[in-house]
Amino acid sequence: MQAKNLEQQIRERQNHIHQIVVTAEQMRKIESRVFLSGMPVSALMEKVGGLIAQRIQTLYPYVDTPSVGLLVGPGHNGGDALVIARELHFRGYQVRVYRPLAKAKELTDQHARYVASLEISICGNIDELKQSDLLIDGLFGFGLERPLEGEIADLVHQINIWPQPVVSIDIPSGLHTNTGEVLGAAITATHTLCLGLWKLGLLQDQALAYIGQPQLIDFDLPLADITTVLGATPLIQRITRTAAIANLPLHRHPNTHKYRQGQCLIIGGSQKYAGSIVLTALGARATGVGMLTIAVPASLKPLLLQSVPEALVIACPESGTGAIANLPANLSLDKFDVIAYGPGATTETDSILTTVMACPCPLILDADGLGLLAQNQPLSMLQSRQGATILTPHPGEFERLFPDQQTEDVLTQVQQAAQDSDAYIVYKGAKAILAQPQGPTWINPESTPALARGGSGDVLTGILAGLTSQNTEEQSLAPCLCSGIWWHAQGGLFAAQNRTELGVDPTTLCRSLIPALANEVNKKISPTLSERY
Repeated sequence: MQAKNLEQQIRERQNHIHQIVVTAEQMRKIESRVFLSGMPVSALMEKVGGLIAQRIQTLYPYVDTPSVGLLVGPGHNGGDALVIARELHFRGYQVRVYRPLAKAKELTDQHARYVASLEISICGNIDELKQSDLLIDGLFGFGLERPLEGEIADLVHQINIWPQPVVSIDIPSGLHTNTGEVLGAAITATHTLCLGLWKLGLLQDQALAYIGQPQLIDFDLPLADITTVLGATPLIQRITRTAAIANLPLHRHPNTHKYRQGQCLIIGGSQKYAGSIVLTALGARATGVGMLTIAVPASLKPLLLQSVPEALVIACPESGTGAIANLPANLSLDKFDVIAYGPGATTETDSILTTVMACPCPLILDADGLGLLAQNQPLSMLQSRQGATILTPHPGEFERLFPDQQTEDVLTQVQQAAQDSDAYIVYKGAKAILAQPQGPTWINPESTPALARGGSGDVLTGILAGLTSQNTEEQSLAPCLCSGIWWHAQGGLFAAQNRTELGVDPTTLCRSLIPALANEVNKKISPTLSERY
């Protein structure tokens, strides 16, 4: 029993650690507390370097990658690299070290002297690393603020054109820790081994071309120190697999029936954009929603019945251009647990927007619903709503909705917009962001460029609508939305794995949602290195 409890505690800690995202300043404060408590800097460097060396041996075994070149910077990141150099040397790797900057911290210099005493090759110029099978970037760690210039920038550019894989320690040298911005020049890594806690910059869209495959090296930072600095609920968190599937698939009581499993209304569609509403409906259907109602222009009813035969399809009066002119008078909106409006609706009239904004249930606005909202007074309309509002903008839609958000940091823009509008914002970038009016902001770390196709966002709207309709308490809305965002991305990843990224059209995405979820839910949870959080 004790062993089982200990295993459970380890898993819970791992999941918690993998959820946390920190800025450079927060990481400094956490490490400072650890050092003030008595942990020697040298001891922590030994532990970190040893763990990284073990991970490198797993990623790049000696039999395939016998020679390793290390770029060693002047700070403790360089000290970590020198510990790695020593450990790989003892494991039989042919190690070469290059230090482009002579002045270094005392501890880093001590490790450099010991490495030299082991007769490890100390290179006089960068070209001596060119024949190495693997390069390790230990130039600069977290907290870099100044642009890389001159010889260092030239060195980075040279490394980036070489064919060898590159492993960056903590964060690729040249990236801003918080924003992921390139500071003059940046290493393009094959793997980034992030130390201790996930750095915010690694989750920013502009960093994705540089970080390769990121992995976390957990070196057992005390949770008490993390909580003291970040609080009980960190303000920025990753959507982890463990957290996402905690709510998936949705639990059903043995004595349930369709009206207890959510009543979802989707409004949209037009002759011009007939496919959008079909994809949204298919996304909602995958969630197992009990009653799915779809309001479309009358001429689209046969198409919807053919595509989603179990849905109740409402034929609406149609405008001359094939859009919904108005909702039928006998359509009672009060009975629905959620309303999603916008996919394929066109921006001809805002009368339907006004009607759904007055409903007390959660409202999801996407596509043309967002376009109509942007043409009015978004902030005042959103702030006056009684129920929760979920907005799902891509970058262009976000700019039209919130033109006054001028900061370069997208994450800050989205957070501020959510607070100002009192709305949940699902920002559809390369890494989807969920910002709440209050509470933490969530970032989905896993996705695929295969989802960069027209219609993928319509599927996401349907998933969010279906899950939200079955969500009974507003305080759990954020976890519900996080599960939907994660599930949508996993559907894309699953489809891409089976059909390549070119084969993930939105219809295939819809068909992949259930097998992708089953695949994840049925995986055995293991605290090994291969476990994905």
